[in-house]
Amino acid sequence: MAVKTVSIPYPEELPATLGATPEAFEHELCFLVAAKLYELGRVSSGHAAVIAGVSRAEFLTTLGHYQIAVWNYDLEELDHEIQEAQARARRAL
Repeated sequence: MAVKTVSIPYPEELPATLGATPEAFEHELCFLVAAKLYELGRVSSGHAAVIAGVSRAEFLTTLGHYQIAVWNYDLEELDHEIQEAQARARRAL
């Protein structure tokens, strides 16, 4: 998959102010952009992982660190999942 790069300006002193190296700050910035796009349902977890520069497994695992849900259901989907789980539970009894 071909990838493109975007440049995001930030104050030179910002990483140090946040207690990070410039490299760590830029890595986190990429991750947060990817996580927000994923959270909004704009990109898949696979594409978000590419943006973040990590594996899909690492991306999904790291979302919890930022209190972002791995599963993004709208209310209708969530209701359907709950109903399906309840039906499976009843059948298992």
